[in-house]
Amino acid sequence: MIPFRIDIPQADIDDLHRRLDATRWPDELPGVGWERGVPLGYLRELAAYWRSSFNWRAAESRLNKFPQFLTEIDGANVHFMHVRSPEANAMPVIFTHGWPGSFAEFMDVIGPLTDPRSHGGDPDDAIHVVVPSIPGYAFSGPTHQTGWDTVRVGRAWAELMRRLGYDRYVAQGGDWGMPISLQVGLADPGHVVGVHLNMFVTFPPPDQADWGAMSEADMGRLQFAARFSQEEMGWQKIQSTRPHTLSFSLTDSPVGQLAWIVEKFKVWTDAPKVPEDAVDRDHMLTNVSIYWFTATAGSSAQLYFESAHTDADFIRTWGGPWQLAMPVGVASFPMDAVRPIKHWAQNVLPTLSHWSEFDRGGHFAAMEQPELFVKDVRAFIRSVR
Repeated sequence: MIPFRIDIPQADIDDLHRRLDATRWPDELPGVGWERGVPLGYLRELAAYWRSSFNWRAAESRLNKFPQFLTEIDGANVHFMHVRSPEANAMPVIFTHGWPGSFAEFMDVIGPLTDPRSHGGDPDDAIHVVVPSIPGYAFSGPTHQTGWDTVRVGRAWAELMRRLGYDRYVAQGGDWGMPISLQVGLADPGHVVGVHLNMFVTFPPPDQADWGAMSEADMGRLQFAARFSQEEMGWQKIQSTRPHTLSFSLTDSPVGQLAWIVEKFKVWTDAPKVPEDAVDRDHMLTNVSIYWFTATAGSSAQLYFESAHTDADFIRTWGGPWQLAMPVGVASFPMDAVRPIKHWAQNVLPTLSHWSEFDRGGHFAAMEQPELFVKDVRAFIRSVR
């Protein structure tokens, strides 16, 4: 395991600025807002901020405060943060991000999780934090082999925790981190004591007679899922089928990469008007910059092709059933892209032992609602210690 520090060459930063200055802007229809994608006026202003006000070196310095490493697992380079708690009885937890997130999602929660004593919490809740970048993402990218699906990533995470010397640990994740964390539980049942998810996908039983009692809230979640499937799945279709074609534009145009990611920070979050209503602008641009500087638009999309390039594979990857040996906890945030129905979740998660529903927050829970995220992770871990 090789210690790693982020050090983007100045030439790459200068190239980003040059490309932003030379952006060729499209036209747009008047008065449509976010209905057809990212509005031109909003993106021009955000790109200007990225060019002239955002300080990558400050973001890089903040990220480098967390110990980071590189190792090779199953033929892939794996980048990860590893922050040990000062508390002797801390529970190890491996946190997995998704798309279009990154390891940087967890910056605001690492301190409270690893050192609750210094953040007004109970030292008995302390956690050793491991945050890897999925193969193909950020400094784990690009990958140079096919076959990196969620099953393979789950096995790699089990190997990573073995190398770190952790005999008992929890797997946690949202977005792609959801199936990956469940796969860690399946791959390493002798050492994983629990799986905590801040997103869970539920699909309707094939026979409507098996749907069970549906509350008004459940019907609202089902209606939202129908609208989302109809209007918001474009990114999944193209990344599942033609990741290479997409990668040419996103790797060449920083504004293209910015728009592709920022749209999700608006649509998938608790953001009434603009993404910054939910997520700090500099934190969001740190995430976007990681994709840009590592040129991983294409390699990060490969996970979609490997795991979900047909509708049947998509349901298999995300829908279970999950025959795990350990308890599973779910935290549901109301403005997430996925809004699960509890009794459907119980059908495919026989060991579901913890369920939380919050009144605010969305897809990027650790960025949007770090206090709620930390509180729920702690509560679940108390139940499995």
